[in-house]
Amino acid sequence: MGAHISNVRPEPDKVLVDIADYVCDYNIESDLAYTTARNCLIDTLGCGLEALEYPACTKLLGPIVPGTVVPQGAKVPGTQFQLDPVQAAFNIGTMIRWLDFNDTWLAAEWGHPSDNLGGILATADWLSRSAIAAGRPPLLMRDVLTAMIKAHEIQGCLALENSFNKVGLDHVVLVKVASTAVVAGMLGLSRDEIINAISLAWVDGQSLRTYRHAPNTGSRKSWAAGDATSRAVRLALIARTGEMGYPSVLSAKTWGFYDVLFKGRPFAFQRPYGSYVMEHVLFKIAFPAEFHSQTAVECAMDVHRKLAESGRSPDDIEHITIRTHEACIRIIDKKGPLNNPADRDHCIQYMVAVPILMGRLTAADYEDAVAADPRIDALRERITCVEDPTFTADYHDPDKRSIANALTVHFRDGSRLDEIVCEFPIGHKRRRAEGIPLLEAKFRTNLARRFPARQQHAILEVSLLQHKLESTPVPTYLDLYQI
Repeated sequence: MGAHISNVRPEPDKVLVDIADYVCDYNIESDLAYTTARNCLIDTLGCGLEALEYPACTKLLGPIVPGTVVPQGAKVPGTQFQLDPVQAAFNIGTMIRWLDFNDTWLAAEWGHPSDNLGGILATADWLSRSAIAAGRPPLLMRDVLTAMIKAHEIQGCLALENSFNKVGLDHVVLVKVASTAVVAGMLGLSRDEIINAISLAWVDGQSLRTYRHAPNTGSRKSWAAGDATSRAVRLALIARTGEMGYPSVLSAKTWGFYDVLFKGRPFAFQRPYGSYVMEHVLFKIAFPAEFHSQTAVECAMDVHRKLAESGRSPDDIEHITIRTHEACIRIIDKKGPLNNPADRDHCIQYMVAVPILMGRLTAADYEDAVAADPRIDALRERITCVEDPTFTADYHDPDKRSIANALTVHFRDGSRLDEIVCEFPIGHKRRRAEGIPLLEAKFRTNLARRFPARQQHAILEVSLLQHKLESTPVPTYLDLYQI
């Protein structure tokens, strides 16, 4: 007969407590973190505005019941929607992730910490409009930046040493956990209520990575983060009612997260929570491409230029070797038919072939009209990836955090180009001085997609000045983005 199982309710798992204490008590003092958060904010919103040009995205947006308007609800940038915070979080989160062009964090687990902005911005706007209606002051955009820094940190620190993808779980579990914690803090929950909320996020059903991998790659990967951050708002609101939590949700024998979903391993941590992740986050500036391919695309653009300078044609290429890191091979090294845009933006061969052939890689280049060009698949078949263990080690090195790729082009006549190597993409911390002017230019381009000149100017006047943005009430700022 088995041993008797104690029904004494345990103390909360330390992982839950550490996150709650960080949300409640940690004071962000890093000017670099706030500056980076402002750049992250404008870049993320710009990505969402670009996504509004794609019907596959916009068909998912709006209220669940058409025509529903929430008077003090959250506004969805670039649209006329004003929604409850849960649905607004889904809308904003889906927009900003749709084109795979927002920021990235690469570690044992990869992900996109700005995905949390859906829940943060929707909650901040709803709380602020409700406060104004009741005669209370609204939240300021500095409060949004603070929440972003903390959500980035929670998601990123959990990702440093813990690979969810290796057990088949999608990284949006970390969006759900980080958004739940930070939104619970924004809602004014007590420390114990925040712990309850975080436990609800871990006990929740978690997404499989099925939609990110062959042969099932599909568009759910573009709205999965919107789903996760909106679910986080819902769970935080449930916790606000006083709903109980589950203190050993991670560590409980047999029934806890570790035993059920993580092969019995407890989480490992590299560093305490602070502001490290926001300070080191990677921006996608030049190309809307899965981040493990960003440096490969930069190399491919160099190949395009070298071909033009030498008078050679892509038809002269016999074979291309991509020297890369293990995570790249595991996620985006792909042969065979590509069935949709989501399939193509997770295929490194496709993302290298297009710029070699056309000298560009834009979101539109994943669509069927461009993909129908037979030259792309013909070149794709001649591209092979090989792992370089040094690249893999540097990818995980906390002092380097490179995302290296190297291309060698072999020609049919037996000659070849010297290998082209790129270790750090333009969005890396080591290239901030070069990258930020281009990030601002990307923001200007995305504003021009949606707004007339006067409205663009009004948004830029606030967004590009740190002190001005931080002191702006949240509803005032979001009203600038309404059409």
